[in-house]
Amino acid sequence: MLTVLGIETSCDETAASVVRGPQTPEILSNVIRSQIDEHTEFGGVVPEIAARAHIAVLDRIVAEAMAEARVSFDDIDAVAATAGPGLIGGVIVGLMTAKSIAMAAGKLLIAVNHLEGHALTARLTDQLDFPYLLLLVSGGHTQFLLVTGIGAYERLGSTIDDAIGEAFDKTAKLLGLPYPGGPAVERLAARGDASRFALPRPLMDRPGLDMSFAGLKTALRTTAQKLQPVDEQTVCDLCAGFQKAVADVLAIRTRAAFALFRERFAGVEPVIVVAGGVAANGEIRRALTSAADAAGARFIAPPARLCTDNAAMIAWAGIEHMVEARRTGASLDGMSFAPRPRWPLDETSAGLLGAGKKGAKV
Repeated sequence: MLTVLGIETSCDETAASVVRGPQTPEILSNVIRSQIDEHTEFGGVVPEIAARAHIAVLDRIVAEAMAEARVSFDDIDAVAATAGPGLIGGVIVGLMTAKSIAMAAGKLLIAVNHLEGHALTARLTDQLDFPYLLLLVSGGHTQFLLVTGIGAYERLGSTIDDAIGEAFDKTAKLLGLPYPGGPAVERLAARGDASRFALPRPLMDRPGLDMSFAGLKTALRTTAQKLQPVDEQTVCDLCAGFQKAVADVLAIRTRAAFALFRERFAGVEPVIVVAGGVAANGEIRRALTSAADAAGARFIAPPARLCTDNAAMIAWAGIEHMVEARRTGASLDGMSFAPRPRWPLDETSAGLLGAGKKGAKV
């Protein structure tokens, strides 16, 4: 059994967690401090404010996580920290703090890809075996990936423009809703009529798993401008229509992903894992569950607290890498690892254009 302290500071959550595994994984603590209040007045995350907020509270968050887990630094086997991708100021704060702790305590330091933390969360929560499909949906990333092992990720498709979370936030801002936009859109969509406006499902006439959400966002803006001034019910209907269009696109692409998986792995039950902050959206979960049921496949969504940014997934990824290193003899010396603003899971795929390049090789 291994006990790992995880640290996550890639965006606007300051988080620390202690996880034990790999047998019968157990989250001993998972402390998260959100910065929503600091960024609300700006309508989005301000990188410098985020980095300063991490500096102000990270030591306390780590202490809380250790106390809640009832462990000392002598009890842990390693420190794992997000080393990218993300807002570089925040990544630097977390990684440098982790290096300091590891050096002072004489522990191994493991540099973790934030996206890999999301990719491996289902193995923490559901003890899922390889291979499986991953749909990563967050403010900065929207990708379909094939996960076949630790460090073995193949990008099957991605947004060519806005990430889903980004599209939700921009839509909310357009409609005068508060930050963060995703929960606000979902809340009003529950009172809306998704069929009132005929919003597009971009790229659905093209093969492959790539997606586009900029055109959908533009169509919603054009519709809203034509109806000015919009009343409350119209805002709800626009939110419902937008959310339904996003869910439909993801469901259609998920069905195509299942077909591709079956071609690659005949006789293996297809499984799709959804991860990232947008995975907490109820309409998207329902659409993906229906797509999986219709395809005779399995759908897994970790608990909402483990879908958004957290340090438990980082600690677990550290455990996974320690086990893999013991098996292969690979080195895990993270002390010389430099923070990365961009760090694709699939480093062999071609770079992406536009906003789709986020988290991908450029």
